[in-house]
Amino acid sequence: MTEPPSAATPASPPRSTRELLAGLANVVDPAALERLPVGVDARPASVLVLFSEDAGRAEATSPTPSSSPITAPAELDVLLQVRASTLRQHAGQVSFPGGRAEPGDTDAVQTALREAAEETGLDPTGVDVLATLPALPLAASNHRVTPVLAWWANPIPLRAIDPAETTRVWQAPVSRMLDPASRFTFVVERFGSRFRGPAFDIDGTIVWGFTAIVLDRIFDAAGWAVPWDASRERSVES
Repeated sequence: MTEPPSAATPASPPRSTRELLAGLANVVDPAALERLPVGVDARPASVLVLFSEDAGRAEATSPTPSSSPITAPAELDVLLQVRASTLRQHAGQVSFPGGRAEPGDTDAVQTALREAAEETGLDPTGVDVLATLPALPLAASNHRVTPVLAWWANPIPLRAIDPAETTRVWQAPVSRMLDPASRFTFVVERFGSRFRGPAFDIDGTIVWGFTAIVLDRIFDAAGWAVPWDASRERSVES
């Protein structure tokens, strides 16, 4: 008598993008910015690294070589903003929403959410905080910045609340940032030394410095990064 075949073990469902990001709590090593020292009086600050998916996006990811396809979801976005050119620090640069901790903030998460709400009009109740990454030194403004990794299930258009601080807010397509043609190495002169790091050119908008380093580490850890030519260097203004 022939025994019936045993039932196959059901395959585990693939992890969602949200679940993947939630597992990246230690993705950014503070050593990534160890060459940019801060003082003993460095002030605490937080930024919100907010990912979401645009379910209605019709466009595909930018073309890449068949040997190194982009594996990040085509609809994945990350929230970025452009700082006003009149600010004393990081003027005109692309950043995550965020800022310095205030006395009433209970922790780094509250700082990031409060600042994001003030800068972009984001409703914090719709944000799912996934993890806080290690605090990183930001020498140009003498801060130690905690990136707060979060997920936004129901994204809506946001805007720059105060043009004196922020001139543009947008959800940048991750697939466009991962296109090797969009990537280069920034070079900046600071503190009498020359520093280099990963950077992105999103349709002419340059993302470099702290923001680009955090995104670069996240993309690598998530397994989304595509090989790119790090020898292609461009100078940026600090």
